Amino acid sequence: MKVYLGIDVGSVTVKFAALDEADELLAGLYLPAAGRPVAVIQQGLGEIGRRLPSDIEIKGVATTGSARYLAGAIVGADIVKNEITCQAVAAVRAVPDVKTVIEIGGQDSKLIIIRDGMVEDFAMNTVCAAGTGSFLDHQAARLNMDIQEFSRRASAGEDKVHISGRCTVFAESDMVHKQQMGHNVDDIIYGLCRTLVRNYLSDVGSGKDISPPVVFQGGVAFNKGIIRTLREELKMDIIVLPHHELTGAIGAALLAHEAANRTAGDCRFRGFEISDAEYETSSFECHACPMSCEIVRISQQGNVIASWGGQCDMWEAVAPGIKESS
Repeated sequence: MKVYLGIDVGSVTVKFAALDEADELLAGLYLPAAGRPVAVIQQGLGEIGRRLPSDIEIKGVATTGSARYLAGAIVGADIVKNEITCQAVAAVRAVPDVKTVIEIGGQDSKLIIIRDGMVEDFAMNTVCAAGTGSFLDHQAARLNMDIQEFSRRASAGEDKVHISGRCTVFAESDMVHKQQMGHNVDDIIYGLCRTLVRNYLSDVGSGKDISPPVVFQGGVAFNKGIIRTLREELKMDIIVLPHHELTGAIGAALLAHEAANRTAGDCRFRGFEISDAEYETSSFECHACPMSCEIVRISQQGNVIASWGGQCDMWEAVAPGIKESS
């Protein structure tokens, strides 16, 4: 059985998706990064390998996410792609006439405008945590509930409490104030969801042509309160895909399949057994030119297997790494 593997390594979570020849999901995995991307990539690779049939052959591997080069070096990726492309590819595959993709992850949020199956425009928010999963997780913990209960109670809340603030610090302060005033917790949570969605639309969505069909992707799509407020604010239906938390990895796997069909070359995958290998990451500042680029290296048993981060190909030529495909 031919299998195509996509790996999405973000700041908060690491996602894996294995697709068959018909691009159907064979196995998926969603793990917290826990500040240990290398260890979690290895852990996930071992787990996904055990979930797949024994008679498979990995024919293509692609990585994406903020640590896509690191992941690509470890697993032996054939291609590396940015998150915008992978999220868009997954959305178009699931909803061919999609025009807008809303993707909210642990520490950033994205809006992708698609026309005729191609990315026409996009916007990202990577500076402020407002509206991201990590802030919602923090507020759920502060209220002594898990994120599932937080989601359920947000969907049950009424529009009676306004949470002010364009910043998470002020939003949290106002939440505490509303609690001290005696407002219903469900209404407070729903008010927070409304504020975060409005902030997202006025920031990331500013000036963008948000047209249906709209697909909502990313881990925050688990939150029913955010889905509800998006529908109310946009006054249109919001499509949530069955594996919305894995769409980055699914998009990467789809691109790996496409690349394998196009090149018909050998797959660079280093095997599931690398889950037990030891790796070291290091960095240094290159002074070959005034740019003073920070070069990142990953080594195994003292041998540099990849390096990246320069504005030129100087260090990549010394220790060939994974290039981001165009």
